[in-house]
Amino acid sequence: MALGGNAITHPDKNGDVADQFDNSRRAARPLADLIEAEHQIILTHGNGPQIGNFLLRNEAAADRIYPLPMEVALAHVQGGMGYMIGQTLANELAQRGLERVVTTIVTTILVEGDDPSFAEPTKPIGRALTRKEAELFARHEGWSVKEVSAGTFRRVVPSPVPKRIMEIDHIRRAVDAGEILVACGGGGIPVLRGADNCITGTRAVIDKDLCAALLAAELDADAILVLTNVERVSVDFGTPNQRPIERMTAAEADNWLKDGQFPAGSMGPKIQGAINYLRASAKPDAHVIIGPLDHAAEALAGRTGTRICR
Repeated sequence: MALGGNAITHPDKNGDVADQFDNSRRAARPLADLIEAEHQIILTHGNGPQIGNFLLRNEAAADRIYPLPMEVALAHVQGGMGYMIGQTLANELAQRGLERVVTTIVTTILVEGDDPSFAEPTKPIGRALTRKEAELFARHEGWSVKEVSAGTFRRVVPSPVPKRIMEIDHIRRAVDAGEILVACGGGGIPVLRGADNCITGTRAVIDKDLCAALLAAELDADAILVLTNVERVSVDFGTPNQRPIERMTAAEADNWLKDGQFPAGSMGPKIQGAINYLRASAKPDAHVIIGPLDHAAEALAGRTGTRICR
């Protein structure tokens, strides 16, 4: 199950710790419904708003204390979000008479140094910026910024393709033991392997949907449930011809993706992740569901959301 970062920080709120706990508690209820129905779930989540705010705090305090590099900031955010999600989910289960521990594994992901995204950053992080703010951050902090809509800018960072989950054997053992896990949070911490066979962190943010697809394939999961704020995926979005899709094949998804129906900054990575998982999974009935967080059980049952099948 892949939770969007905006499931924990809503754009219409200030996104402080109290807000994040409130939103984690809200997210815990539909997740607990599935666990109560005896589904085994493995959770991952996005971190776009959270890592952006962390890095803004980093920059604001730079004249008072040493800044943290992005890969270390990712570890902080992954641990903090996992703590909040795990605590609120365990508490929700306890209120239903289910005593369970939710374990967060801070996860590192191997990427390749020649990934094209290092030369052309595309992943938006942090809050929306005005033109003036974007120009100031670009000039004084060296940020790469991109206009995401008329007059609205976001910081963009490299988003390399995840190649290997370094802790996958440990994750697999925990899953086999029936544990409830939060893993690969925020897409994981990207690392490179050097000529000396040692790994080092690199300043990038991996897309959580692509990492969720890799995790699901590695664990031979039955399905991926991508929880968002939309009821169904649509084609011709934002036009008079907008059409919600209840079901699509991987081939249809791939064709629509190539036709530009699913932009890189929103639905594109979710669709690409779905395609990657369906191509990698050995299960003939593997499927991906993209649907609303508040109705996760209904999406899994096929009453809402978009189902993508082989």
